[in-house]
Amino acid sequence: MRRLATTVAALLIVVMALPAAAATTDSVSGTSVSGTRELRGMWIASVANIDWPAKPGLPVAQQEQEYESLLDRAKATGVNAVFVQIRPTADSFYPSSLEPWSQYLTGTQGQDPGYDPLKFLVSQAHQRDLEFHAWFNPYRISLQSDVTKLAPNHPARLHPDWVVSYGGQLYYNPGIPAVRRFVEKVILDTTRRYDIDGVHFDDYFYPYPVAGQQFPDQQTFQQYSGGFTNVTDWRRDNVNKLISELSTRIHSMKPWIAFGVSPFGIWRDARTDPTGSDTQGGVHDYDDLYADTRTWIRNRWVDYIAPQLYWPVGYTIADYGKLLPWWAHEVAGTGVSLYIGQAVYKIGTPSPAAWLDPEEMPRHIALDRGTPEVNGDILYNTTTLLANPLGFADRLRTDLYAKPAIVPVRPTVAGHAPPSPILLPLFGNTLHWLGFGTSYAVYQDGRLLTTVRGTSFALPAGRHRYAVTALDRTHHESRPSGTEEYR
Repeated sequence: MRRLATTVAALLIVVMALPAAAATTDSVSGTSVSGTRELRGMWIASVANIDWPAKPGLPVAQQEQEYESLLDRAKATGVNAVFVQIRPTADSFYPSSLEPWSQYLTGTQGQDPGYDPLKFLVSQAHQRDLEFHAWFNPYRISLQSDVTKLAPNHPARLHPDWVVSYGGQLYYNPGIPAVRRFVEKVILDTTRRYDIDGVHFDDYFYPYPVAGQQFPDQQTFQQYSGGFTNVTDWRRDNVNKLISELSTRIHSMKPWIAFGVSPFGIWRDARTDPTGSDTQGGVHDYDDLYADTRTWIRNRWVDYIAPQLYWPVGYTIADYGKLLPWWAHEVAGTGVSLYIGQAVYKIGTPSPAAWLDPEEMPRHIALDRGTPEVNGDILYNTTTLLANPLGFADRLRTDLYAKPAIVPVRPTVAGHAPPSPILLPLFGNTLHWLGFGTSYAVYQDGRLLTTVRGTSFALPAGRHRYAVTALDRTHHESRPSGTEEYR
């Protein structure tokens, strides 16, 4: 039934809280609106075809169908952000004049797949109102050690002095300034050309230590030490420069983009540093990967940090219940958002036995939601998640993520609330509105029902009252529109 939209309605301020919904009541109408703020992310890995594409050389239509299916199934579980690996081994999932096409698309590095995958990946995510974070690996060149197997135009072949072999793999040498400039150029070129929402690194900086091998950068240290007398301090400075320079340049180019890192979950043990965590890790960000996350957070070089807390609650070596508050303390008062990387791929595995408990991962999410500094979770990996280990995907869909959530505002990222949308006369069962948002939140009887891109929404059956708010691309939310009743 067609009705005229409400012309005079109270303006409601939506107050969001994490993890529980928050509400406010308009002093005139008494109507309240509430919604949840929580990042619910999912990593989609392309290296070695872990998640997408399923294997190299698939027809374009099949690659596209697989990705759309991944997004649809992820959306059905309640996910609102995807972190997609688009530069896995110094090659690209998009046309680039700087690096060759990825072998994980066609099976042959440098071979054109016949379309622009990244453009497709971003557009499909946005159609479903999913944030799209472009996941880059900064230094890894190849999972094998023979440089002649790389595409002839690969920068590693054109600049062999940039390359080191370590642990059976090839890496760019982080200590060479030209390498840092090149990596930044690649990332900034991609950021400029594509409508991404975030630039994302995982835990790979200097490579994980290999027993009995020394990372071969002694000559580089002698040449570029720049006053450093300690090679470990120099290595950390090399990574710090990459992070700080990228942060400045990304935000100068596109202030709304979030720049974040998902490091290994242990910065340092208290055995080494009294301010470290109560853990007994064999690897540390600071000492082994030369990733000084504390400095990045305190200088706000990152907009978010997503430590990979891939251990169970109560695990002696690395207790999730102890690491979570440690990281929360690290970000407290900085404005840097904290997401927790979750090891979905370990659910149902026998070691340690805690992963055989279907309540272990829900327990993690409950602990996160009870920690005010935590703004959500990112789940690794997509293939395992959608295989529903111990019913976890079902648990998300029907319980943990059953109610929709809006990505929280990141205090370090520029943005502002758009004007309130204006509801148009209801036509049939479709709600229409005018607005200036990137996306919109639809509220049913004061509760968040969904978020959409576009300015219309087909209403479910039943008598309900609806209101709409506008969101900018950094999730700042307008005051609500007037309300419209549908029966």
